[in-house]
Amino acid sequence: MTLKEFYKSLNGKELEGSLFNSIIYSIIASIITLGILYLIIPKSFLNIYGFYLLFAVLSYALIMPGIRQVRTYKEFACMPGMMIGMTFGMISGFLSGFLVGATNGMFVGSVFGMTIGIFVGIWMGLSCGVMGYLEGLMAGFMGGLMGAMTSVMMFNDNLNIMTMIVFVICAAILFGLNYMIYNETRLMEKKKHERQKIVILLSIVFTLLTVLIMVYGPRSFLFEG
Repeated sequence: MTLKEFYKSLNGKELEGSLFNSIIYSIIASIITLGILYLIIPKSFLNIYGFYLLFAVLSYALIMPGIRQVRTYKEFACMPGMMIGMTFGMISGFLSGFLVGATNGMFVGSVFGMTIGIFVGIWMGLSCGVMGYLEGLMAGFMGGLMGAMTSVMMFNDNLNIMTMIVFVICAAILFGLNYMIYNETRLMEKKKHERQKIVILLSIVFTLLTVLIMVYGPRSFLFEG
């Protein structure tokens, strides 16, 4: 299976043909959530945290297509299932920890990143049983800590540029994961027809939590004022 064939499938009528739509649905749901919050909480939060919230919205949107893929087939062999749990746990934990760590410090960023990473990693890793569960748990734990630590360490050293670099690399990894899942599932029977509801729900919840943590969460002394 070549990348060219995978590209063609993204324009087809099967599940892969709607993966790009998942990104659009996620971004729209997150923007609407931000708009509602803009009317409720102090409006200055977009001026202060807008850069990192933008990448949070984009990061969550890139995670959603893979979640739909996994939930459509549900069960995977051991090795691809472990890779799914590890990749989802690491990337979701690293990105969320990095972005919240950049605004609130290492403790809050680590806790938030580990929470998101472990949740997503375990959930997706269970597609192959206990080994995927363990991979998701370990990767989410490590990714959350490493993401927050990286952003805090670069607080005074081109943090915004590093945010963009991290996002691009993570996007490439997630695209590779989508390609891997497609390869593994070409001959598999779909367990369910996964619609966009889970994408919209998760995008709203993740965006809401991110904003509330950034605005009202505790922060280290480096980020006060």
